[in-house]
Amino acid sequence: MTASTLTMSPRRPPRSQRGDPPWEIACLFPNQGDWTDAEYLALQAKTSLMVELSDGYIEVLPMPSPYHQRVVKFLFRLLETFVLGLGSGEVLFAPLPIRLRPGKFRDPDIVYLAPGRILDPHRQPLGADLAIEVVSDDEEDRQRDLEIKRAEYAQAGIAEYWIVDPLEHRILVLTLDGSSYRVAGEHGRGAAAASVLLPGFRADVDAVFAAGEKAG
Repeated sequence: MTASTLTMSPRRPPRSQRGDPPWEIACLFPNQGDWTDAEYLALQAKTSLMVELSDGYIEVLPMPSPYHQRVVKFLFRLLETFVLGLGSGEVLFAPLPIRLRPGKFRDPDIVYLAPGRILDPHRQPLGADLAIEVVSDDEEDRQRDLEIKRAEYAQAGIAEYWIVDPLEHRILVLTLDGSSYRVAGEHGRGAAAASVLLPGFRADVDAVFAAGEKAG
């Protein structure tokens, strides 16, 4: 990452003392509220952190647990197998930030992209057709997935959004209705979540969360 890629802060940083953050390095980055799309993408290319961009602000996401990743893997395999059978579109997984609009990049756990969605395989996709988020126990993360991203994904025109909530043992399937989502199904124990966008695609709720408890 170079100075030409990121805007230097005009403020003179305090000299770091033992026990302080490295202020000299922090001031190489834009201030919160001032990040551009290009600066965010430059950071994303150079870090292993899970970061998203929201109107000039960088949001650092919690690192996923093995449980989280097992659930994601289970759902990815299930959806990919279904989509391969259709022979239409593709399924990808995080980290893959998608551009919702200028100044807004989110990184869903899983996305389904219909044919023609990816115009340039070397650039971030513009939107998605189906997004899946597996919610962590962190309260801020829960609010982000349950409320904030629900509104943002609808505004971006993502046709379907699955919220997979281990804490509630529930999969909420949302389908786009105008500029907002309506609940297509709220599926708990003993039920199977079903897609509206991809008729025939189903996920057994108990099997999804059981996958988080064991390797497979």
